[in-house]
Amino acid sequence: MNPMNQHCPSCGAYLPDGVTCDNHFHQLLFWEAENPALGIVHHLMVLCYHLQHPPLYSAEGLAEGKKLLVAFVAEGVSTEEMRRRNRDRVDSGRRSWKVTARPDSRGAYQQPVRWMMTAADVVAGGADRYCDNVQAWARSVYDTLRESGEIL
Repeated sequence: MNPMNQHCPSCGAYLPDGVTCDNHFHQLLFWEAENPALGIVHHLMVLCYHLQHPPLYSAEGLAEGKKLLVAFVAEGVSTEEMRRRNRDRVDSGRRSWKVTARPDSRGAYQQPVRWMMTAADVVAGGADRYCDNVQAWARSVYDTLRESGEIL
């Protein structure tokens, strides 16, 4: 095996030849910037990426991310409705918790999670299938977290 081939320690994605999950994330952001219509699933893309890389979140941020995923995927809540619901509660000037990781607070799951789909799969699917693949990714993340007992 090529020594440059490895797996992401957070999501387990196969990363050939020095590619990183961060590279995949930025590719997805590039596609959205190149074609703004793809931004319709931006909230799901960012959420899935971060849920699969929990050390990017604080413990509170990870808990909030899981709640958002349930609302978006299981309940069908729109981004507009979610913004309305959470406007005051998540306002950075009002909330007492941090979204992103801090030295004293990093998101983690109780047990390792085996993801069935990652950002690498969305990139492999290409820009033409981006929205469908991000929606499938969100459903996959939701199903995996339910099966693992991380969300009820």
